[in-house]
Amino acid sequence: MNQIKRFLVGGAVAGSLLTGGVIGATIAGPLGASAATTTNVAATAASPSAGSGTFVPNETAAHEAGESAAREAQENAGQVPTVP
Repeated sequence: MNQIKRFLVGGAVAGSLLTGGVIGATIAGPLGASAATTTNVAATAASPSAGSGTFVPNETAAHEAGESAAREAQENAGQVPTVP
């Protein structure tokens, strides 16, 4: 009886180890594959988004109507406006 319990515990340990390995490979496999890929920097820099760190001025008509000439000059120069 003692030997049967040992085989059952060993089988349970081996099964849980195998299950954990499969789950880990499923989760970490795509992450490791995406880390090795490269992106085209020229294509991403050509179209700046709000989170890219590049200033993109607001050129809507409603915004432009209430804007001072100094602020518009800073926006046209590609600077983050510091004047109201």
